[in-house]
Amino acid sequence: MERHNYGRGEYKYFSYPLPAPIEDLRTGLYEPLAAIANRWLIALGAAERVPAALAQMLAICAEHDQSRPTALLLKYGPGDFNCLHQDVYGEIAFPFQVTLFLNEPHEDFEGGEFVLVEQRPRAQSRPEVVQPRRGDMIVFPNRYRPVRGRAGNYRVAVRHGVSRLRSGERFTLGIIFHDAK
Repeated sequence: MERHNYGRGEYKYFSYPLPAPIEDLRTGLYEPLAAIANRWLIALGAAERVPAALAQMLAICAEHDQSRPTALLLKYGPGDFNCLHQDVYGEIAFPFQVTLFLNEPHEDFEGGEFVLVEQRPRAQSRPEVVQPRRGDMIVFPNRYRPVRGRAGNYRVAVRHGVSRLRSGERFTLGIIFHDAK
């Protein structure tokens, strides 16, 4: 992570075929999230739509030379953090991603809060800081989300990261629904 200036910590991407529990989770979460994603795209007045099935999404990724899997395991130790970012990986990007929390805050680690920041047009950025427990899952926007304003819906960019870990070790599983170049 550090050599790419993303923060400090370790991440390892899984290869295809993904382990069955990760593949099952990715496939099972995709369909309901695709329905929400398409409602968001409609709200934003976008012409694009995401397909109803993960296999179709991955076929579109492959057509755009995005064929590397993006599910990953992240490990943070004392002093580690993850800078604010978006996991886009190419021209095709699904609007949501998921993080599963694999250990317990205040028992296994201190600090390391999950951070989401909305970058609102012509306004200050707004952070949300979350400290999920072991077994919790967060579904969050990959790039942007619609927000209702006085003149209708508008697009708000969303970035995510992890605050500095003060002690212990923190592990998460990241599930992204599009492949990388």
